[in-house]
Amino acid sequence: MKKILFVGKMNEVMKDINAFLEKSFQMQLCSDDRETLAGLLSVSTPDLVLVSLIGMQDVNTGIFNELANKQIPVLTIGTEGERQRFLKYYEGDQFENLVRPLENSQVREAIARRLHLSVDGLDEEEVVASDKKRILVIDDEATTLRSIKGMLEQDYEVMIAPSGVKAMTMMGKKRPDLILLDYEMPVCDGKQTLEMIKSEEELKDIPVIFLTSVNDREHIEAVLRLLPAGYMLKPASKTKLIEAISKAL
Repeated sequence: MKKILFVGKMNEVMKDINAFLEKSFQMQLCSDDRETLAGLLSVSTPDLVLVSLIGMQDVNTGIFNELANKQIPVLTIGTEGERQRFLKYYEGDQFENLVRPLENSQVREAIARRLHLSVDGLDEEEVVASDKKRILVIDDEATTLRSIKGMLEQDYEVMIAPSGVKAMTMMGKKRPDLILLDYEMPVCDGKQTLEMIKSEEELKDIPVIFLTSVNDREHIEAVLRLLPAGYMLKPASKTKLIEAISKAL
């Protein structure tokens, strides 16, 4: 299944497009912030980037600069007026704008065209994709995020977040079935992140498996007092990771 990174300000239009496309693609949402975008691109390279131009201003030029430095096809969705703010980026073949208003099916067709896919083939993948559980991995280390995503993405829909705060934003848009949470993150650590998750009515029942790199009795006992669905020592092997996830789900 092809990976699409969807960038923009979260609104009803973006939510509707994302809900439609996630039936055919592995979707990852990203706010209209250059630093967040750069972080996600350092961890995983999508097959295509979709950008909603709604509400974007000249200050968002940094997002286009970031994408222009990558050899990734980019589709934007916006009016001709919205496109004009970033006109220089459309001079080559990398960037293409889909003029709104348009149907969600037209966006899917454009993505299929840019990725040389058949729409009929996407319809067949849609049936398979609907059975995949969604896993959110929260860790401040890009290497760990990249490694775990690579282990799991064949069997699960994998979302990644480099901090607890960014994870909470992502979960407000797309609820995961299970969370893999690093215990030793800086600023907002695993314990604080778990407390934030448990404070949200819609998220509190999601099973959480802690990942920890410290293997001493006192530390493990502190982790277990938080009553997670499980814990694993880093680096986790693919076999043990899938076993723990299957047990928790």
